[in-house]
Amino acid sequence: MSSFPDGIRFSVLDRSRTREGETPARALRETVRLAREVEALGYHRFWVSEHHGVPGVAGSAPTVLAAAVAAATSAVRVGTGGVMLPNHRPLVVAEQFGVLESLFPGRIDMGVGRSVGFTDGVRRALGRGRDEADRFGEQLSELLGWFTGEQTVHPHVRARPAEGLRVPPFLLATGEGAAIAAAAGLPLVVGDLRGRDRLLAAVDAYRTGFRPSRWAAEPYVIVAGTVVVAATGEEAARLLVPEAWAMAYARTRGVFPPLDAPERIEALAMTGKQRGLYEEGLRGHVHGTEEQVAEALERAVEETGAQEVLVTTSTYDRKALSASYRGLARAVGLEPRALREPDRSK
Repeated sequence: MSSFPDGIRFSVLDRSRTREGETPARALRETVRLAREVEALGYHRFWVSEHHGVPGVAGSAPTVLAAAVAAATSAVRVGTGGVMLPNHRPLVVAEQFGVLESLFPGRIDMGVGRSVGFTDGVRRALGRGRDEADRFGEQLSELLGWFTGEQTVHPHVRARPAEGLRVPPFLLATGEGAAIAAAAGLPLVVGDLRGRDRLLAAVDAYRTGFRPSRWAAEPYVIVAGTVVVAATGEEAARLLVPEAWAMAYARTRGVFPPLDAPERIEALAMTGKQRGLYEEGLRGHVHGTEEQVAEALERAVEETGAQEVLVTTSTYDRKALSASYRGLARAVGLEPRALREPDRSK
């Protein structure tokens, strides 16, 4: 069905989205369950995200959740998409990934980003200000230095057990962040697939400015975005409704809510601004039948030259979400894995 370049990879980022009336504990357990599911389908990576103080997202501690995912799986790469470095001390981040890599050698990815908190209150609680993102380049250099033993910010301090370990770093970025990834010689994770002109500009800037490093000898681009597969285009479009409304609500109320059922959302009395944002949130995503999605992703990969696609889908119906990942796996030609139970004796 598909005609992707040889070696193209497909991966999953799950944000542990809660559903209306559901506990955060359920959302986190479902993230671990989903990891097992997409591992069996043949996806390359499974990443988790970092959000603080957000009612609709349970994933606030990505390295902790990544440990649970890695313990429940045996073959898929596990990582973060990402740890927001301005929220943390680089030493602590290095130590956390050093522990993960020590427990699950050869399977851990360290995805980092430069966002700071969701609201002013969250930033104050984290002890961070908006300007922390301006120091991201320095923080990134220090973080990588903890692994190589070459950081100079804190002489005579060593990161244990991180120093000497090779945990592949990835930089989640748009715009300015692409230049930082290029200068540091790191793989780039960039989205979203809807804003193609902006996406292509970031990718071009990254490739143009890329400097080979010990972490990557040449540019490596992962394009990220929402992808939904269903039996019909109409069904796929309907699966976009919960996240589109959550985004519209967040941008007008300042609170990111749990996902709700499409039929309840469609019955809501929205303000004019909410309606506009909601309809905007439904447009431009890659969605449709298996054939339609395969064709759309083939175009995206051809235009960007990406080596990997990171899928970040959210919807209310978990069965439909699982079916979407199964359909996508078929559409892009993934080979299912025969899995063994993870070895928990190590």
